[in-house]
Amino acid sequence: LLMVHNFGAMEPKELDEFLRSTSYIRGHAFSYADATLFKVVSKNIHKYNGCVHVQRWFQHICSLSQQKQNTLNALSINANESKSLNPGKATPRSSQTCSDMSLDQIILEKLADRKEIESLSFASEQGVDHQKLVGAIKSILALPGDYIKADQKQISTWALTKEGESFVKNGSYEYLLYNTVTKDGMLQKDFMKLPNAKIGFGKAMTLGWLGLDKKHENGPTVFRAAENVTDSVKEVLCKIQSQSTVEEKLVQDMKKRKLITPVVTKFFSITKGPGFKTTIDRPEADLTSEMLQDGSWKTKTYKEYNFAAKGAPITSGHLHPLLKVRTEFRRIFLDMGFTEMPTNRYVENGFWNFDALFQPQQHPARDAHDTFFISDPQMTAKSNLPADYVERVKLTHEKGGHGSMGYNYDWKIEEAQKNILRTHTTAVSAKMLYQLGQQKEFTPTKLFSIDRVFRNETLDATHLAEFHQIEGVVADRNLTLGHLIGVLSAFFKKLGLEKLKFKPAYNPYTEPSMEIFSYHPGLKKWVEIGNSGMFRPEMLLPMGIPSDVNVIAWGLSLERPTMIKYGINNIRELIGPKVNLNMVQENPICRLDKV
Repeated sequence: LLMVHNFGAMEPKELDEFLRSTSYIRGHAFSYADATLFKVVSKNIHKYNGCVHVQRWFQHICSLSQQKQNTLNALSINANESKSLNPGKATPRSSQTCSDMSLDQIILEKLADRKEIESLSFASEQGVDHQKLVGAIKSILALPGDYIKADQKQISTWALTKEGESFVKNGSYEYLLYNTVTKDGMLQKDFMKLPNAKIGFGKAMTLGWLGLDKKHENGPTVFRAAENVTDSVKEVLCKIQSQSTVEEKLVQDMKKRKLITPVVTKFFSITKGPGFKTTIDRPEADLTSEMLQDGSWKTKTYKEYNFAAKGAPITSGHLHPLLKVRTEFRRIFLDMGFTEMPTNRYVENGFWNFDALFQPQQHPARDAHDTFFISDPQMTAKSNLPADYVERVKLTHEKGGHGSMGYNYDWKIEEAQKNILRTHTTAVSAKMLYQLGQQKEFTPTKLFSIDRVFRNETLDATHLAEFHQIEGVVADRNLTLGHLIGVLSAFFKKLGLEKLKFKPAYNPYTEPSMEIFSYHPGLKKWVEIGNSGMFRPEMLLPMGIPSDVNVIAWGLSLERPTMIKYGINNIRELIGPKVNLNMVQENPICRLDKV
């Protein structure tokens, strides 16, 4: 082959046509002809841009680096012959052999004798993995001094998919189905049971190979509509596989059928930079005592500090997002002049949780399907409740007073004594307001709490049986609903939640009452984040609160604002067994958009 073809004298298009008619894919071994042609092409691969078959042959040869080395060893080629089969391999400038040098040093040594190096061909020439070579190129580029310039380029080719390979081996679906149908035809119901019948039948009908007789006496029958057919799909795929020229329309047809897939090979073209030299002067990373003693620090170059580099991760504990958001909420309350209430009791009795709030004992919220009742001890002692206040509450429930009719039922102390897991922190607010009512002289107050509450809820993306409640209470003379809306707007604006809606609602212990909604961009809907209202006189006056004092209050969960700020769509990903611990370790610092 070497004697017949003078590759160096061939024009690019002539060489491209020669390789189009030459099979080199299956069972191909590295030959002397390949070595000669490789030497010609690798010197200037840009010359062959647009020569599809030359480019494909070049990629194929680059993948045979190990086979090439085995061929050299088997033929016991001497040093001169080895040099001819490894184009561009010159004698090192120093006494070092290439095996003694690092890969980046080899690149510089070879580039000194060449105008340009293509990374694909050079990786094959040196018998190294292309990605390893790319890593060496990037390490040289990272050095100060502009040793080299590197331009990233790419070659695009087509490769057969697994389905395409099966077509080459067995034939296309339509061709196989055509051969299955006999001259007498086949019942459609039997035909459609064949492998890939649905896809192949449509293609065969379009090509006019098969037809369907719906009026056949035995039922709908598939018959041959053509005498002789050629599997053109297989022929096209064989051409693509052998890197032959194929019309663009046919290539696109094969692509639509997902029989071929594009393969993009990226590589670097390397040329000498303004500061090119074959020796690498690596900058010093540290200033040592030896440099200071012998004065060598004066002539050394030093690695620049990378101020954008991340520090080494420190092993430590991590705050849960809820704790971070809780800290921000607490800070906002304190900034607004609120005092924190003591909320260290999870177990509460029905009196403070329900009755003191003017919530009737028949209310559905007091049923087992909404509230967790304590089995041991089931009841709290009567001595733990203020007797005179209990009597005033009982009277208000049964007969009303203060302009109210009450609920007109027999109030039972036994129901009030039942121990429960508190359903809201308003039970604590009730205790604090009772203490406020016992003062000789009323003083305006602002209170808040953030703690855990428990409800027998159905679990879903926004509800848990155990969650945190945030509550704010303001007691002062002549407060109105306008004050409540103003305080809520200012409070939530400090949280960065400006998309708010207020909806009228009913609560047994507040009148008027409002539900608070905020828009959740993740769920793309309005989510209830809290409840609010003005405590009823039936609740406040039995406590001893003056009649001209009004109390506005609001409560919201800690979890839902946290979900909004951290972009979490399911509350079970925030609390519970489904929590990803990496989320706890990697979640960002909470910075609410306060004003």
